[in-house]
Amino acid sequence: MLLFDIKRYAINDGPGIRVTIFMKGCPLACVWCHNPEGISPRAEKLYTRKKCIGCGACVNACPVGALTLTQAGIVTDRSLCRTCGRCAEVCPTLAMEMSGREYSIDEVMREIEKETVFMDRSEGGVTFCGGEPLSRPSDLIALLDRCGALGIHRAVDTTLFASPDTVRSVMERTDLFLVDLKLMDSGSHRRFTGVPNERILSNLRMIAEAGIDFLIRVPLIEGVNADEENIFRSATFLASLPWKRKVVNLLPYHDIGKGKHDKRGTLYNPGHLPLSTPSEAVLQRCIDQFASCGITALIGG
Repeated sequence: MLLFDIKRYAINDGPGIRVTIFMKGCPLACVWCHNPEGISPRAEKLYTRKKCIGCGACVNACPVGALTLTQAGIVTDRSLCRTCGRCAEVCPTLAMEMSGREYSIDEVMREIEKETVFMDRSEGGVTFCGGEPLSRPSDLIALLDRCGALGIHRAVDTTLFASPDTVRSVMERTDLFLVDLKLMDSGSHRRFTGVPNERILSNLRMIAEAGIDFLIRVPLIEGVNADEENIFRSATFLASLPWKRKVVNLLPYHDIGKGKHDKRGTLYNPGHLPLSTPSEAVLQRCIDQFASCGITALIGG
């Protein structure tokens, strides 16, 4: 399977201290995505201009002559680049990096098992995210089964944009889902993420009705989903679910993904859509709207 990161000692991806496994590939393309290197299902080359010392090692190593050293740094001819990774292998400053490495199930499990002491002592576990882990169901299910056999708490951080059959198979093996609720209007959801939301909402209801635990996060973005109507519809939808937790985490907008787009050579928010961080007044209004439906809204998490 193709992973783009393994994060140890994670404390924001579920209870306790966790190992977070980042699986590559996502069917969504959220305008504000903070992990754009996880969208493509293939390996990618990343380049950080400020780390580059202009040594030319990568240019000499490239087997197809796709790289050129200029005053502005290294320029890649993407029509020639085969993403073989030779440039990243020889770069002395890590200005060139590869996003995406193949792992076997056994290799991933070895990485997880290294941290079992910390997970056990903190009542933590492992979280599979991405990208979208449900886009690699066979790999995900195999890892969930292996972790379950070891008694490791299993969380899946997902968009829920997947077939109902895939979600059923995964939820039988999952202790906690972490789900972003982005937009309630399907047309707006498609505009800002690239896909409609009917499947997402249906899958979330299926999880709730099955009694599986889940945590809702709302990425809160002024100009996208922080308006009164969307928050009201979000709150009333969540209140309609058979859900014991009744807590949402509001995640105010940030543009951390911009730097990652620069590394990929792609544009952040190419449509120049109006994205901004909600004011304190807007955050309080959202908290109050959720509270009116019996749901506690917390900032961050």
